[in-house]
Amino acid sequence: MRVLVCVKRVPAPGSRINISSDQLNVDTSHLGFTTSPHEECALEEAAQIIEQHGGTVTVLTAGPTEAEEQLRYAASVGGTDFVLIPNNSGIDWDPERTANAITQAVSELEAEDGKFDLIIFGNESADAGGFQVGVRVAVALDRPIVNGIKGIEIDDGVFTARREVDTGVEVYQLEAPAVFGVREGINLPRYPTMKGRLASKKAEITTAPIEVPPGGQTKVRLHQPKEKVTETTVLGESAAAASLIVDLLDELGVL
Repeated sequence: MRVLVCVKRVPAPGSRINISSDQLNVDTSHLGFTTSPHEECALEEAAQIIEQHGGTVTVLTAGPTEAEEQLRYAASVGGTDFVLIPNNSGIDWDPERTANAITQAVSELEAEDGKFDLIIFGNESADAGGFQVGVRVAVALDRPIVNGIKGIEIDDGVFTARREVDTGVEVYQLEAPAVFGVREGINLPRYPTMKGRLASKKAEITTAPIEVPPGGQTKVRLHQPKEKVTETTVLGESAAAASLIVDLLDELGVL
């Protein structure tokens, strides 16, 4: 089983996000970075698949040189091969350009070793949330794709995937090669072991310089909503607060 997982380096969840003065980019000066949460689950799902069925997990990312950090993390939790498409411009590529670069990289990898049985994306990245890259890559490679996946089973080369919807669960069956976009919650990502961390330092990362033109999408500006400040008032302590609580409930019309 050959599995490819595409991941993205994103600001750590919970970070305070500031916008650059031109309102076109995130100011990354004081940010920590991590792997996008949906893609952490994609990586865990791939690791579980090869543990059950054998094979390899190739992890690919497009980003700055610093994105090697995310590839080495992938090495510590089950990845076996690693590819970096460098983008040191300081500006995120638009989804079309990113998808074109990934498509070209996948085509080159498959020309060497044959098609991947399964390509897994996160349902959407934690920063841009565009929901586009996985679909664009699948269409370019002429492969079926289902997004929003919360469960994958494999039997005799056929993938059975579950997607939760408002009315219940949808079930899809796809033959390899196929593409899935998985959602956070499909599994619980493992923590890297000390052995895994040490091994990740020796992982060989292949750099795949790929020249693709900008896509047809233009970023106009990033909008940063005003922060909402919530104030908390302590009415009192122990029994002394009882009458104040009653007055408040009366004011709210609850009583």
